[in-house]
Amino acid sequence: MNFTGTDKYIATDDLQMAVNAAKTLERPLLIKGEPGTGKTMLAEEVADSLGMRLIQWHIKSTTKAHQGLYEYDAVSRLRDSQLGDESVNDISNYIKKGKLWEAFGADEQVVLLIDEIDKADIEFPNDLLQELDKMEFYVYETGELIKAKNRPIIIITSNNEKELPDAFLRRCFFHYISFPDRKTMQRIVDVHYPNIKADLLTEALDIFFKVREVPGLKKKPSTSELIDWLKLLLADDIPDEVLKNRDPTKAIPPLYGALLKNEQDVHLLERLAFMVRRENR
Repeated sequence: MNFTGTDKYIATDDLQMAVNAAKTLERPLLIKGEPGTGKTMLAEEVADSLGMRLIQWHIKSTTKAHQGLYEYDAVSRLRDSQLGDESVNDISNYIKKGKLWEAFGADEQVVLLIDEIDKADIEFPNDLLQELDKMEFYVYETGELIKAKNRPIIIITSNNEKELPDAFLRRCFFHYISFPDRKTMQRIVDVHYPNIKADLLTEALDIFFKVREVPGLKKKPSTSELIDWLKLLLADDIPDEVLKNRDPTKAIPPLYGALLKNEQDVHLLERLAFMVRRENR
């Protein structure tokens, strides 16, 4: 069964091809793209489309690779031994399974999401090479060899905050989610707000893409921020005339807090508006 997108997720032909190619090659799919372009949601929708369970491993700056395999709680075992607890005789009572172990041990094929892998230190991807290659790992405390019952579909996301090692990249199928063009963006909005007025959507998209084109923005508004902005426009029942007849000397769009996420970008648009006012005098 191939992935073709879902009713809730607009997947371009290139993205569909990437998912299915990684599935055929039995390699992890490495997804990069701007924040807010639906990388994490892709894994959720792939699992939903293929009728599989999704296991999510969200990476933090402090996450270590071995935590995805298992963790041995030696402190609890020592405490229990001091209390005379008989459970200390079975070391497996102090082994906590990680997300990879959960995926490897599943009786059915699952989708495993390793989310924002670039948040961890540079050695993190290399520490998972053998496990992702051979689909197995060794538990030294118990002497067990854990092998995947069914090879999971692995989707790895990165916001490109740091470069990933070449050895890791060689083992992945790579796809970059380009920012949606206007036509694709309109299809995405239609999924979320099928009854939105055409004139309001046209004017909102005009403003959205113009803001993204402003040079020097620290953070360009993303797809998710457009969806939030439209939700506010609809909630406040703002007519499309407000956007259409907006004063060009006022560069800040209404309810801009959904689009702009830092004061530098707000000040930048305000300076641009000031320059427009001076030129119009």
